[in-house]
Amino acid sequence: MDINSKIYIAGHRGMVGSAIHRNLQKKGFKNFIFKTSQELDLRDQKKVAQFFVQEKPELVFLAAAKVGGIQANNTYRAEFLYDNLMIQNNVIHQAYLNKVKKLLFLGSSCIYPKMAPQPLKEEYLLSGYLEDTNEPYAIAKITGIKMCESYRRQYGCDFISVMPTNLYGPNDNYNLNNSHVLPALIRKFHEAKESNAPSVEMWGTGSPLREFLHADDMADACVFLMQNYNGQKHVNIGVGVDLSIKDLALMIKKIVGYTGEIKHDLSKPDGTPRKLMDVSFLHSLGWKHKIELEQGISEVYKDFKEKKGVKVW
Repeated sequence: MDINSKIYIAGHRGMVGSAIHRNLQKKGFKNFIFKTSQELDLRDQKKVAQFFVQEKPELVFLAAAKVGGIQANNTYRAEFLYDNLMIQNNVIHQAYLNKVKKLLFLGSSCIYPKMAPQPLKEEYLLSGYLEDTNEPYAIAKITGIKMCESYRRQYGCDFISVMPTNLYGPNDNYNLNNSHVLPALIRKFHEAKESNAPSVEMWGTGSPLREFLHADDMADACVFLMQNYNGQKHVNIGVGVDLSIKDLALMIKKIVGYTGEIKHDLSKPDGTPRKLMDVSFLHSLGWKHKIELEQGISEVYKDFKEKKGVKVW
């Protein structure tokens, strides 16, 4: 990556895209192209083609996607499949046609089979059945990985894919109907504390094990790989340590300072029993996370309180 390279971050206002932008700025990069979804609908093939021809980006971070938690994934199955396929198809193909020097595609840990051995190694891709609740989203992300792999093999494109674990950080989504578990719990405990509610309801049993990575660490890993990796194999990005959703809830409860009890809504799904990334390959390349979970959640909660009523909902 040349310091003067023209960089397009698709999804620059989202949690991951904004973190990549901050990371690049800290490293001295200044030549960015930004388009909001209102300015450029990445599902529109013609408009995406025009954008690439006009702007000619040299480096692309493909962080734009339709994302959500278990309920959103399971409810809007068609949109999660269609929207993500269209975004990926258009951006990756136009990156090839317009001779982009390097592209990084962001996938998701849900690409791995529901009952795959733990921790999840990169080679477990397509080795079993997917979790039903987010299968459409997972299939879209698998397609993105295979597009990058296929354009590399057929055309020699330097397109790489990364598979992040569960992410959290500034600019997260706190909508209780379609957010992920960590931001949803932050909001629930905060509002319960504010209203002196006697209890907080939590989805499922709390037994599933999950791994969480701060978005700033995710961004740092992405920039590191853009600078140091050009292999065909997709790369897991995570911390290599997990905890139960119940223990996560207790950690957030403590950070927020809520003193009530936790109740479980057993009518809600648990999702995959465990998702822990094997990050040994990433470690072998020379990158390791820096932000530990309790520290990261404390920082995120501070950011949440500062922005509440502005944009977090």
